[in-house]
Amino acid sequence: MFTSRDTSNMAATMRRAVTQVTDVVFPVSRASKDGQQHHILNSGNEYMSNLPLQMSLYFNVFYYPIWLVTAVVMLEAKYLALDTLYQIILIAVLVVMTIVEAIRLYLGYVGNLTEKVPELAGFWLLTLLLQLPLIMFLLFNEAAVLLPLERAMHIVMFVFILFEGVCGYFAIRIMVNYQVTKFHMQQFTELEDLGYEKDD
Repeated sequence: MFTSRDTSNMAATMRRAVTQVTDVVFPVSRASKDGQQHHILNSGNEYMSNLPLQMSLYFNVFYYPIWLVTAVVMLEAKYLALDTLYQIILIAVLVVMTIVEAIRLYLGYVGNLTEKVPELAGFWLLTLLLQLPLIMFLLFNEAAVLLPLERAMHIVMFVFILFEGVCGYFAIRIMVNYQVTKFHMQQFTELEDLGYEKDD
């Protein structure tokens, strides 16, 4: 039904849309752009990956399966003590969090290590719009009959998600500024090269 060309067009359209949203949320200031141009000229190629974010993602990848197993075991242990509505809600929240967390961690890794702003922006949006409200629901909703081990595991996951949201914001901002400056500098050097060719 869909050809590979349609799929690549949809991916390119999605990438452009996320890039435009990123440009609106993380505007590039003129002062930081001027200061960074001098830095880029002196340093050449430089990695702009955020180390605190990468460390947090690394440890979160190992913590995520432990959190998931604990959450499922705790849900099984308290399942009969829950109201029918909360039984359905907690199962739905765990399923959504499981899927979104895997996607979020993948986007964070790819976006941060390969310096791709759309992937990193997708990671940041998933962190703020889905994972943070869901983990807060699991952590602060007393009607969900929180067990002590479950509360401890949710607190650690909440700290991971909150820290990654803050670090992700600054990582995107720095990366956008760097890539905009790099793009303008490449255009400037291409114009200089063009001017030299005309002189010859």
